[in-house]
Amino acid sequence: MGKIEDAIQQKEFKDPFNKVVVNILYTQSYLVTAQNALFKPYDISPEQYNVLRILKGQAGVPITVSSIQERMLNKMSNASRLVEKLKSKGLVLRSECPNDRRQVDILITQKGLDLLHDLRPLLEQANKNFINLNLEEIETLNNLLDKLRG
Repeated sequence: MGKIEDAIQQKEFKDPFNKVVVNILYTQSYLVTAQNALFKPYDISPEQYNVLRILKGQAGVPITVSSIQERMLNKMSNASRLVEKLKSKGLVLRSECPNDRRQVDILITQKGLDLLHDLRPLLEQANKNFINLNLEEIETLNNLLDKLRG
């Protein structure tokens, strides 16, 4: 990928703050594009994968759509729509919440767990391929990104 200036054909930036924001946004787009290509043969999106990972983390305990929405990486995603798509593919189950009939409980199916199992080694290898950093640089970057968000 190289330097951001080359990637977007811009010689200079207004200031280093502007450059880092553009650099982060461009890098996010690069990673999402790579993930889309990885997930496409499995007929899911990165957002649907995120929902499945959230549900797997529940270890069989149902969760509401609003709780899924709170935990999603992309807060702008429509969790209800994502759950419906996953349901139509047989990857999740929806049921009325026994404690609050206005809520809907969501559970991952065995088919959903199997998909995550199949994707795991592919995603682990892809992540190594996407990120051109050594372990020390990765730790530094993770610390800097955590610090950036305050």
